[in-house]
Amino acid sequence: MRPIPVLTTEELRAVESGAGAERLMIAAGRAVAEAARALAADTGQTILVIAGPGNNGGDAWVAADALLQSFHRVVVLEASATPPKAPEARDARAAFASRGGSIVREWPAASPAPALIVDGLLGIGLARDVDPPFHGIIERVNGSGAPVLAIDVPSGLDSSTGRVRGIAVRATRTLTFIAHKAGLHTLDGPDFCGVVACDDLGVGEAAAREAHGLLLTPATVTPWLAPRRRNSHKGDFGTLAVIGGNRGMVGAALLAGRAGLLAGAGRVYVALLGSDAPAVDPGQPELMLRGLEEAFTADAIVAGPGAGRSPSATSPSLFERTTLPALIARPAALVLDADALNAIAFDEGLQRALRDERKGPTLLTPHPAEAARLLGTTTARVQEDRLAAALTLAQRFHAHIVLKGSGSICAFPDGRWSVNATGNPGLATAGSGDVLAGIIGALLCQGLEARRALQYAVCAHGAAADACAARGVGPVGLTASEIALEARAVINRWCAAMA
Repeated sequence: MRPIPVLTTEELRAVESGAGAERLMIAAGRAVAEAARALAADTGQTILVIAGPGNNGGDAWVAADALLQSFHRVVVLEASATPPKAPEARDARAAFASRGGSIVREWPAASPAPALIVDGLLGIGLARDVDPPFHGIIERVNGSGAPVLAIDVPSGLDSSTGRVRGIAVRATRTLTFIAHKAGLHTLDGPDFCGVVACDDLGVGEAAAREAHGLLLTPATVTPWLAPRRRNSHKGDFGTLAVIGGNRGMVGAALLAGRAGLLAGAGRVYVALLGSDAPAVDPGQPELMLRGLEEAFTADAIVAGPGAGRSPSATSPSLFERTTLPALIARPAALVLDADALNAIAFDEGLQRALRDERKGPTLLTPHPAEAARLLGTTTARVQEDRLAAALTLAQRFHAHIVLKGSGSICAFPDGRWSVNATGNPGLATAGSGDVLAGIIGALLCQGLEARRALQYAVCAHGAAADACAARGVGPVGLTASEIALEARAVINRWCAAMA
Protein backbone atom coordinates (compact mmCIF):
# COMPACT_ATOMS: atom_id res chain seq x y z
CA MET A 1 0.00 0.00 0.00
CA ARG A 2 1.27 3.47 -0.85
CA PRO A 3 1.85 5.78 2.10
CA ILE A 4 -1.10 8.02 2.94
CA PRO A 5 0.12 11.65 2.78
CA VAL A 6 -0.66 14.14 5.52
CA LEU A 7 -0.21 17.79 4.56
CA THR A 8 0.39 20.91 6.55
CA THR A 9 -1.69 23.95 5.61
CA GLU A 10 1.26 25.44 3.72
CA GLU A 11 1.76 22.23 1.73
CA LEU A 12 -1.95 22.05 1.01
CA ARG A 13 -2.02 25.59 -0.33
CA ALA A 14 0.87 24.75 -2.65
CA VAL A 15 -1.07 21.81 -4.11
CA GLU A 16 -4.24 23.88 -4.45
CA SER A 17 -2.43 26.69 -6.28
CA GLY A 18 -1.35 24.32 -9.02
CA ALA A 19 -4.64 22.48 -9.39
CA GLY A 20 -7.21 25.19 -10.15
CA ALA A 21 -9.55 26.45 -7.44
CA GLU A 22 -12.71 26.23 -9.55
CA ARG A 23 -12.22 22.58 -10.46
CA LEU A 24 -11.35 21.63 -6.87
CA MET A 25 -14.42 23.36 -5.40
CA ILE A 26 -16.80 21.74 -7.85
CA ALA A 27 -15.21 18.31 -7.31
CA ALA A 28 -15.29 18.76 -3.53
CA GLY A 29 -18.93 19.85 -3.50
CA ARG A 30 -19.97 16.88 -5.60
CA ALA A 31 -18.05 14.52 -3.33
CA VAL A 32 -19.84 16.01 -0.30
CA ALA A 33 -23.18 15.50 -2.01
CA GLU A 34 -22.37 11.87 -2.71
CA ALA A 35 -21.36 11.28 0.91
CA ALA A 36 -24.51 13.04 2.13
CA ARG A 37 -26.71 10.85 -0.08
CA ALA A 38 -25.16 7.75 1.49
CA LEU A 39 -25.87 9.08 5.00
CA ALA A 40 -29.41 10.34 4.24
CA ALA A 41 -30.81 7.99 1.63
CA ASP A 42 -34.45 9.02 2.20
CA THR A 43 -35.08 11.95 -0.15
CA GLY A 44 -38.13 12.95 1.86
CA GLN A 45 -36.09 13.94 4.90
CA THR A 46 -34.47 17.35 5.21
CA ILE A 47 -30.74 17.85 4.87
CA LEU A 48 -29.54 21.03 6.55
CA VAL A 49 -26.45 22.47 4.86
CA ILE A 50 -24.55 25.19 6.72
CA ALA A 51 -22.61 27.46 4.38
CA GLY A 52 -19.96 29.76 5.80
CA PRO A 53 -18.26 32.70 4.09
CA GLY A 54 -15.07 30.94 2.90
CA ASN A 55 -14.14 28.12 0.56
CA ASN A 56 -15.76 25.58 2.87
CA GLY A 57 -19.00 27.47 2.34
CA GLY A 58 -18.38 27.30 -1.41
CA ASP A 59 -18.10 23.51 -1.22
CA ALA A 60 -21.35 23.53 0.78
CA TRP A 61 -23.20 25.54 -1.90
CA VAL A 62 -22.06 23.19 -4.65
CA ALA A 63 -23.13 20.20 -2.53
CA ALA A 64 -26.52 21.75 -1.73
CA ASP A 65 -27.28 22.37 -5.40
CA ALA A 66 -26.24 18.82 -6.33
CA LEU A 67 -28.42 17.36 -3.56
CA LEU A 68 -31.41 19.45 -4.68
CA GLN A 69 -30.97 18.13 -8.21
CA SER A 70 -31.14 14.57 -6.88
CA PHE A 71 -34.54 15.37 -5.33
CA HIS A 72 -33.45 15.70 -1.71
CA ARG A 73 -35.11 18.24 0.53
CA VAL A 74 -32.37 20.74 1.25
CA VAL A 75 -32.27 23.81 3.45
CA VAL A 76 -29.17 26.00 3.45
CA LEU A 77 -28.36 28.03 6.54
CA GLU A 78 -26.39 30.96 5.11
CA ALA A 79 -24.14 31.92 8.00
CA SER A 80 -22.86 35.20 6.59
CA ALA A 81 -24.52 38.23 5.04
CA THR A 82 -21.54 38.52 2.70
CA PRO A 83 -22.01 36.79 -0.68
CA PRO A 84 -19.68 33.84 -1.36
CA LYS A 85 -16.24 34.96 -2.48
CA ALA A 86 -15.50 32.34 -5.12
CA PRO A 87 -17.31 32.69 -8.49
CA GLU A 88 -18.18 28.98 -8.56
CA ALA A 89 -19.73 29.31 -5.08
CA ARG A 90 -21.81 32.30 -6.20
CA ASP A 91 -22.92 30.35 -9.26
CA ALA A 92 -23.92 27.36 -7.15
CA ARG A 93 -25.88 29.62 -4.76
CA ALA A 94 -27.70 31.26 -7.66
CA ALA A 95 -28.50 27.88 -9.22
CA PHE A 96 -29.75 26.54 -5.89
CA ALA A 97 -32.04 29.56 -5.43
CA SER A 98 -33.32 29.39 -9.02
CA ARG A 99 -34.37 25.77 -8.50
CA GLY A 100 -36.46 26.79 -5.48
CA GLY A 101 -33.98 25.78 -2.84
CA SER A 102 -34.67 27.08 0.66
CA ILE A 103 -32.15 29.59 2.06
CA VAL A 104 -32.48 30.77 5.66
CA ARG A 105 -30.43 33.09 7.87
CA GLU A 106 -31.55 31.68 11.22
CA TRP A 107 -31.54 28.15 12.55
CA PRO A 108 -34.69 26.41 11.22
CA ALA A 109 -37.31 26.08 13.90
CA ALA A 110 -39.16 23.28 12.16
CA SER A 111 -39.47 19.86 13.79
CA PRO A 112 -38.33 17.11 13.51
CA ALA A 113 -34.56 17.50 13.44
CA PRO A 114 -32.91 17.20 10.04
CA ALA A 115 -31.88 13.78 8.84
CA LEU A 116 -28.37 15.11 8.31
CA ILE A 117 -26.40 18.30 8.90
CA VAL A 118 -23.63 19.17 6.45
CA ASP A 119 -21.07 21.39 8.18
CA GLY A 120 -19.52 23.88 5.77
CA LEU A 121 -19.19 26.72 8.26
CA LEU A 122 -15.44 27.04 8.81
CA GLY A 123 -12.48 25.37 7.13
CA ILE A 124 -8.74 24.92 7.43
CA GLY A 125 -8.02 28.65 7.44
CA LEU A 126 -9.23 29.13 11.03
CA ALA A 127 -6.53 31.10 12.87
CA ARG A 128 -8.36 32.25 16.01
CA ASP A 129 -11.14 31.20 18.34
CA VAL A 130 -14.59 30.93 16.81
CA ASP A 131 -16.42 34.27 16.64
CA PRO A 132 -19.67 34.63 18.68
CA PRO A 133 -22.18 34.38 15.77
CA PHE A 134 -20.65 31.13 14.55
CA HIS A 135 -20.22 29.90 18.13
CA GLY A 136 -24.02 29.80 18.48
CA ILE A 137 -24.44 27.87 15.24
CA ILE A 138 -21.95 25.22 16.36
CA GLU A 139 -23.81 24.91 19.67
CA ARG A 140 -27.04 24.28 17.74
CA VAL A 141 -25.34 21.66 15.53
CA ASN A 142 -23.97 19.79 18.53
CA GLY A 143 -27.29 19.95 20.33
CA SER A 144 -29.41 18.85 17.37
CA GLY A 145 -29.03 15.09 17.79
CA ALA A 146 -28.64 14.76 14.02
CA PRO A 147 -25.69 13.03 12.32
CA VAL A 148 -23.15 15.52 11.01
CA LEU A 149 -21.03 15.38 7.88
CA ALA A 150 -18.11 17.82 8.20
CA ILE A 151 -16.58 19.26 5.04
CA ASP A 152 -12.77 18.97 5.15
CA VAL A 153 -12.55 19.60 8.93
CA PRO A 154 -15.15 20.02 11.69
CA SER A 155 -15.77 23.74 12.14
CA GLY A 156 -13.78 25.12 15.07
CA LEU A 157 -11.07 22.45 14.96
CA ASP A 158 -7.60 23.64 13.98
CA SER A 159 -6.67 21.33 11.11
CA SER A 160 -2.94 21.75 11.72
CA THR A 161 -2.80 21.11 15.47
CA GLY A 162 -6.03 19.39 16.49
CA ARG A 163 -6.83 22.21 18.94
CA VAL A 164 -10.45 23.19 19.54
CA ARG A 165 -10.66 26.93 18.97
CA GLY A 166 -13.19 27.68 21.69
CA ILE A 167 -15.83 25.31 20.35
CA ALA A 168 -15.97 22.78 17.54
CA VAL A 169 -18.52 20.69 15.69
CA ARG A 170 -18.69 17.07 16.81
CA ALA A 171 -18.95 15.30 13.48
CA THR A 172 -20.21 11.81 12.75
CA ARG A 173 -18.10 11.71 9.62
CA THR A 174 -15.48 14.03 8.16
CA LEU A 175 -14.80 14.08 4.44
CA THR A 176 -11.45 15.74 3.97
CA PHE A 177 -9.93 16.74 0.65
CA ILE A 178 -6.65 16.39 -1.23
CA ALA A 179 -4.91 14.77 1.75
CA HIS A 180 -5.26 14.14 5.46
CA LYS A 181 -4.36 16.91 7.91
CA ALA A 182 -2.52 16.30 11.17
CA GLY A 183 -5.21 17.99 13.27
CA LEU A 184 -7.77 15.39 12.24
CA HIS A 185 -5.73 12.67 13.94
CA THR A 186 -3.99 14.21 16.96
CA LEU A 187 -4.92 15.96 20.22
CA ASP A 188 -8.70 16.67 20.12
CA GLY A 189 -9.14 15.72 16.46
CA PRO A 190 -10.13 12.07 17.02
CA ASP A 191 -12.84 13.15 19.48
CA PHE A 192 -14.44 15.58 17.02
CA CYS A 193 -13.96 14.12 13.53
CA GLY A 194 -15.82 10.85 13.76
CA VAL A 195 -14.97 8.56 10.85
CA VAL A 196 -12.47 10.29 8.56
CA ALA A 197 -12.42 9.69 4.81
CA CYS A 198 -10.28 11.44 2.22
CA ASP A 199 -11.01 12.30 -1.41
CA ASP A 200 -7.87 13.48 -3.19
CA LEU A 201 -9.96 15.27 -5.86
CA GLY A 202 -7.64 13.90 -8.54
CA VAL A 203 -4.51 15.60 -7.21
CA GLY A 204 -3.20 12.78 -5.05
CA GLU A 205 0.11 12.56 -6.92
CA ALA A 206 0.82 16.23 -6.28
CA ALA A 207 -0.13 15.80 -2.61
CA ALA A 208 2.26 12.85 -2.24
CA ARG A 209 5.10 14.86 -3.77
CA GLU A 210 4.49 17.82 -1.47
CA ALA A 211 3.96 15.90 1.79
CA HIS A 212 6.57 15.57 4.52
CA GLY A 213 4.09 13.65 6.69
CA LEU A 214 2.21 10.39 6.43
CA LEU A 215 -0.62 8.64 8.25
CA LEU A 216 0.64 5.70 10.25
CA THR A 217 -1.69 2.73 9.73
CA PRO A 218 -1.26 -1.06 9.93
CA ALA A 219 -1.27 -1.23 6.14
CA THR A 220 1.61 1.25 6.04
CA VAL A 221 3.92 -0.61 8.40
CA THR A 222 3.04 -4.29 7.79
CA PRO A 223 5.47 -4.74 4.86
CA TRP A 224 8.41 -3.59 6.99
CA LEU A 225 8.81 -6.81 9.01
CA ALA A 226 9.13 -10.07 7.08
CA PRO A 227 8.04 -13.50 8.36
CA ARG A 228 10.80 -15.46 10.05
CA ARG A 229 12.70 -18.16 8.23
CA ARG A 230 12.39 -21.67 9.61
CA ASN A 231 16.19 -21.81 9.76
CA SER A 232 16.48 -19.21 12.51
CA HIS A 233 18.06 -19.02 15.95
CA LYS A 234 17.81 -16.51 18.76
CA GLY A 235 20.98 -14.76 17.69
CA ASP A 236 19.22 -13.69 14.49
CA PHE A 237 16.87 -11.53 16.53
CA GLY A 238 19.41 -9.70 18.64
CA THR A 239 19.98 -8.91 22.29
CA LEU A 240 18.02 -6.15 23.95
CA ALA A 241 19.03 -4.54 27.24
CA VAL A 242 16.73 -2.57 29.53
CA ILE A 243 18.37 -0.35 32.15
CA GLY A 244 16.20 1.09 34.91
CA GLY A 245 14.00 -0.15 37.72
CA ASN A 246 15.35 1.71 40.72
CA ARG A 247 14.06 1.09 44.22
CA GLY A 248 10.26 0.97 44.24
CA MET A 249 10.08 1.12 40.43
CA VAL A 250 11.33 -2.31 39.40
CA GLY A 251 8.06 -3.00 37.58
CA ALA A 252 8.73 -0.38 34.91
CA ALA A 253 11.95 -2.04 33.76
CA LEU A 254 10.43 -5.51 33.94
CA LEU A 255 7.46 -4.40 31.84
CA ALA A 256 9.81 -3.02 29.19
CA GLY A 257 11.86 -6.21 29.24
CA ARG A 258 8.80 -8.45 29.01
CA ALA A 259 7.46 -6.39 26.11
CA GLY A 260 10.82 -6.74 24.37
CA LEU A 261 10.62 -10.53 24.64
CA LEU A 262 7.00 -10.64 23.50
CA ALA A 263 7.81 -8.39 20.54
CA GLY A 264 10.50 -10.75 19.33
CA ALA A 265 13.94 -9.88 20.68
CA GLY A 266 16.13 -12.99 20.74
CA ARG A 267 17.08 -12.41 24.37
CA VAL A 268 16.62 -9.62 26.87
CA TYR A 269 18.93 -8.43 29.63
CA VAL A 270 17.42 -6.29 32.39
CA ALA A 271 19.87 -4.30 34.52
CA LEU A 272 18.00 -3.18 37.63
CA LEU A 273 19.40 -0.17 39.46
CA GLY A 274 17.84 -0.56 42.90
CA SER A 275 19.31 -2.20 45.95
CA ASP A 276 16.09 -4.22 46.27
CA ALA A 277 16.45 -5.77 42.81
CA PRO A 278 15.23 -9.38 42.59
CA ALA A 279 17.48 -12.10 41.17
CA VAL A 280 14.79 -13.35 38.80
CA ASP A 281 11.49 -12.17 37.34
CA PRO A 282 9.06 -14.89 38.45
CA GLY A 283 6.44 -13.65 35.99
CA GLN A 284 8.86 -13.85 33.05
CA PRO A 285 11.80 -16.11 34.01
CA GLU A 286 13.13 -15.89 30.44
CA LEU A 287 14.40 -12.39 31.24
CA MET A 288 18.09 -12.33 32.17
CA LEU A 289 18.63 -10.05 35.14
CA ARG A 290 22.20 -8.92 34.64
CA GLY A 291 24.57 -6.13 35.58
CA LEU A 292 25.37 -2.99 33.65
CA GLU A 293 28.51 -4.43 32.13
CA GLU A 294 26.59 -7.12 30.25
CA ALA A 295 23.75 -4.73 29.41
CA PHE A 296 26.25 -2.49 27.63
CA THR A 297 27.05 -5.33 25.18
CA ALA A 298 23.51 -5.50 23.78
CA ASP A 299 22.54 -4.68 20.20
CA ALA A 300 19.94 -2.16 21.35
CA ILE A 301 19.43 -0.55 24.74
CA VAL A 302 16.34 0.92 26.40
CA ALA A 303 17.30 3.25 29.23
CA GLY A 304 15.12 5.06 31.73
CA PRO A 305 12.02 3.04 32.70
CA GLY A 306 11.80 3.39 36.48
CA ALA A 307 15.38 4.71 36.71
CA GLY A 308 14.35 7.39 39.21
CA ARG A 309 15.75 10.90 39.62
CA SER A 310 18.00 12.33 42.24
CA PRO A 311 16.09 14.76 44.49
CA SER A 312 19.09 17.08 44.35
CA ALA A 313 20.31 18.79 41.19
CA THR A 314 23.73 19.20 42.82
CA SER A 315 24.02 15.50 43.68
CA PRO A 316 22.97 13.46 40.63
CA SER A 317 22.41 9.73 40.93
CA LEU A 318 24.89 7.17 39.61
CA PHE A 319 22.55 6.58 36.65
CA GLU A 320 22.58 10.28 35.80
CA ARG A 321 26.26 10.83 36.54
CA THR A 322 27.90 7.83 34.88
CA THR A 323 25.47 5.42 33.20
CA LEU A 324 23.74 7.89 30.88
CA PRO A 325 26.96 9.53 29.64
CA ALA A 326 28.42 6.08 28.95
CA LEU A 327 25.32 5.00 27.05
CA ILE A 328 25.32 8.16 24.94
CA ALA A 329 28.95 7.49 24.04
CA ARG A 330 28.19 3.96 22.79
CA PRO A 331 27.30 3.35 19.12
CA ALA A 332 24.47 0.88 19.88
CA ALA A 333 20.91 1.95 19.10
CA LEU A 334 19.60 3.75 22.17
CA VAL A 335 15.97 4.25 23.25
CA LEU A 336 15.72 6.93 25.95
CA ASP A 337 12.50 6.91 27.95
CA ALA A 338 11.02 8.23 31.20
CA ASP A 339 13.66 9.21 33.76
CA ALA A 340 16.44 9.18 31.17
CA LEU A 341 14.58 11.99 29.40
CA ASN A 342 14.09 13.87 32.67
CA ALA A 343 17.78 13.58 33.50
CA ILE A 344 18.74 14.95 30.08
CA ALA A 345 16.24 17.79 30.39
CA PHE A 346 17.94 19.05 33.56
CA ASP A 347 21.56 18.47 32.51
CA GLU A 348 23.07 20.69 29.80
CA GLY A 349 26.10 18.43 29.58
CA LEU A 350 23.96 15.43 28.69
CA GLN A 351 22.09 17.55 26.16
CA ARG A 352 25.35 18.59 24.50
CA ALA A 353 26.60 15.01 24.42
CA LEU A 354 23.36 13.77 22.89
CA ARG A 355 23.30 16.56 20.34
CA ASP A 356 26.97 16.87 19.39
CA GLU A 357 28.76 13.64 20.26
CA ARG A 358 26.33 10.77 19.83
CA LYS A 359 27.11 8.48 16.86
CA GLY A 360 24.50 5.72 17.00
CA PRO A 361 20.74 5.82 16.34
CA THR A 362 18.90 7.72 19.07
CA LEU A 363 15.19 7.36 19.81
CA LEU A 364 13.35 9.51 22.37
CA THR A 365 9.88 8.62 23.64
CA PRO A 366 8.53 11.59 25.63
CA HIS A 367 5.00 12.20 26.78
CA PRO A 368 3.97 15.89 26.60
CA ALA A 369 5.31 16.83 30.05
CA GLU A 370 8.68 15.22 29.32
CA ALA A 371 8.78 16.95 25.94
CA ALA A 372 8.11 20.26 27.69
CA ARG A 373 11.04 19.71 30.04
CA LEU A 374 13.34 18.90 27.14
CA LEU A 375 12.21 22.03 25.29
CA GLY A 376 12.24 24.30 28.32
CA THR A 377 8.57 25.17 27.96
CA THR A 378 5.20 24.12 29.39
CA THR A 379 3.08 21.08 28.70
CA ALA A 380 0.28 23.35 27.48
CA ARG A 381 2.58 24.92 24.89
CA VAL A 382 3.65 21.50 23.65
CA GLN A 383 0.02 20.43 23.28
CA GLU A 384 -0.87 23.61 21.41
CA ASP A 385 1.22 22.39 18.48
CA ARG A 386 2.32 18.80 18.94
CA LEU A 387 3.79 18.47 15.48
CA ALA A 388 6.00 21.54 15.87
CA ALA A 389 7.19 20.34 19.28
CA ALA A 390 8.09 16.88 17.97
CA LEU A 391 9.95 18.28 14.95
CA THR A 392 11.85 20.71 17.15
CA LEU A 393 12.99 17.87 19.42
CA ALA A 394 14.04 15.75 16.44
CA GLN A 395 16.17 18.52 15.01
CA ARG A 396 17.59 19.72 18.32
CA PHE A 397 18.82 16.29 19.40
CA HIS A 398 19.34 14.70 15.95
CA ALA A 399 17.00 11.96 17.14
CA HIS A 400 13.92 9.98 16.16
CA ILE A 401 11.04 11.17 18.34
CA VAL A 402 7.65 9.86 19.32
CA LEU A 403 5.58 12.47 21.14
CA LYS A 404 3.06 10.22 22.83
CA GLY A 405 -0.59 11.05 23.30
CA SER A 406 -3.80 11.09 21.31
CA GLY A 407 -2.49 10.71 17.77
CA SER A 408 1.16 10.10 18.65
CA ILE A 409 3.53 12.11 16.45
CA CYS A 410 6.72 10.51 15.12
CA ALA A 411 9.28 13.06 13.92
CA PHE A 412 12.72 12.74 12.36
CA PRO A 413 15.78 14.97 11.98
CA ASP A 414 15.24 15.46 8.24
CA GLY A 415 11.84 17.11 8.84
CA ARG A 416 9.77 14.06 7.91
CA TRP A 417 7.02 12.98 10.30
CA SER A 418 3.98 10.78 10.75
CA VAL A 419 0.85 10.77 12.87
CA ASN A 420 -0.44 7.49 14.26
CA ALA A 421 -3.99 6.40 13.47
CA THR A 422 -4.21 3.49 15.93
CA GLY A 423 -4.89 3.45 19.67
CA ASN A 424 -7.53 4.44 22.19
CA PRO A 425 -7.78 5.80 25.77
CA GLY A 426 -6.85 2.38 27.15
CA LEU A 427 -3.24 3.35 26.50
CA ALA A 428 -3.54 6.00 29.22
CA THR A 429 -2.45 3.57 31.90
CA ALA A 430 0.62 3.10 34.07
CA GLY A 431 3.37 1.17 32.29
CA SER A 432 2.03 1.67 28.79
CA GLY A 433 5.04 3.78 27.82
CA ASP A 434 7.44 1.19 29.26
CA VAL A 435 5.82 -1.43 27.04
CA LEU A 436 6.19 0.81 23.99
CA ALA A 437 9.88 1.36 24.73
CA GLY A 438 10.42 -2.39 24.97
CA ILE A 439 8.67 -3.01 21.67
CA ILE A 440 10.81 -0.37 19.95
CA GLY A 441 13.94 -1.99 21.32
CA ALA A 442 12.86 -5.45 20.15
CA LEU A 443 12.24 -4.23 16.62
CA LEU A 444 15.66 -2.58 16.53
CA CYS A 445 17.16 -5.92 17.53
CA GLN A 446 15.34 -7.63 14.67
CA GLY A 447 17.00 -5.40 12.10
CA LEU A 448 14.50 -2.63 11.46
CA GLU A 449 16.29 0.68 11.02
CA ALA A 450 15.47 3.24 13.66
CA ARG A 451 12.87 5.25 11.73
CA ARG A 452 10.86 2.17 10.85
CA ALA A 453 11.30 0.50 14.23
CA LEU A 454 9.85 3.54 15.97
CA GLN A 455 6.84 3.86 13.68
CA TYR A 456 6.11 0.13 13.54
CA ALA A 457 6.19 -0.07 17.33
CA VAL A 458 3.95 2.98 17.81
CA CYS A 459 1.40 1.61 15.33
CA ALA A 460 1.48 -1.93 16.79
CA HIS A 461 1.19 -0.59 20.35
CA GLY A 462 -1.96 1.32 19.40
CA ALA A 463 -3.34 -1.58 17.37
CA ALA A 464 -2.88 -3.85 20.39
CA ALA A 465 -5.01 -1.53 22.51
CA ASP A 466 -7.63 -1.41 19.75
CA ALA A 467 -7.74 -5.21 19.55
CA CYS A 468 -8.14 -5.48 23.31
CA ALA A 469 -10.98 -2.95 23.32
CA ALA A 470 -12.69 -4.71 20.41
CA ARG A 471 -13.16 -7.80 22.56
CA GLY A 472 -14.17 -5.87 25.68
CA VAL A 473 -10.79 -5.76 27.44
CA GLY A 474 -10.62 -1.98 27.72
CA PRO A 475 -10.37 0.81 27.19
CA VAL A 476 -11.40 1.12 30.86
CA GLY A 477 -9.07 -0.94 33.00
CA LEU A 478 -6.72 -2.04 30.25
CA THR A 479 -3.29 -2.82 31.73
CA ALA A 480 0.18 -2.48 30.28
CA SER A 481 0.77 -6.22 30.59
CA GLU A 482 -2.33 -6.91 28.50
CA ILE A 483 -1.11 -4.45 25.86
CA ALA A 484 2.23 -6.26 25.65
CA LEU A 485 0.59 -9.65 25.20
CA GLU A 486 -1.75 -8.33 22.52
CA ALA A 487 1.12 -6.58 20.73
CA ARG A 488 2.70 -10.00 20.24
CA ALA A 489 -0.47 -11.22 18.54
CA VAL A 490 -0.66 -8.09 16.38
CA ILE A 491 2.93 -8.41 15.19
CA ASN A 492 2.43 -12.08 14.36
CA ARG A 493 -0.73 -11.30 12.37
CA TRP A 494 1.06 -8.60 10.43
CA CYS A 495 4.03 -10.88 9.71
CA ALA A 496 1.70 -13.70 8.61
CA ALA A 497 0.06 -11.30 6.16
CA MET A 498 3.42 -10.93 4.43
CA ALA A 499 3.98 -14.69 4.03
